[in-house]
Amino acid sequence: MTDCVFCTIIAGDAEADVVLDEPHLVAFLDRRPVFKGHVLLVPREHHVTLPDLPADQRDGFLAAAQRLAAAVVDGLGAQGSFVAMNNVVSQSVPHLHLHVVPRTKGDGLRGFFWPRRTYDDGESAEYAARLRAALGS
Repeated sequence: MTDCVFCTIIAGDAEADVVLDEPHLVAFLDRRPVFKGHVLLVPREHHVTLPDLPADQRDGFLAAAQRLAAAVVDGLGAQGSFVAMNNVVSQSVPHLHLHVVPRTKGDGLRGFFWPRRTYDDGESAEYAARLRAALGS
């Protein structure tokens, strides 16, 4: 879909800090992270919600989410992660995406209020590289 920002990232027509690039999936840093290292996992094919994801892609999608949850701990030193997905309501981009947010005790995240942050120049590339390294181990 040409009007979907995630499809343009997948096609290589928009910049993103990619941390995982597989035949059916791509994961990249959220441009407005809850915490630095916040990753979005998306299927390459355009599907709007989780119920739309074909059954033969579910296991690979969840396996990648598990690996990303481990990578934010191993690569970024987080104590854990928050993994979430919206379906239509509060889904800012209508392309299935799963959030993997690094967490540490006392980080201030409460409930579903997600304050957003920004990266300094070059900082997002460093976070992406650290996550790619953790995924490779």
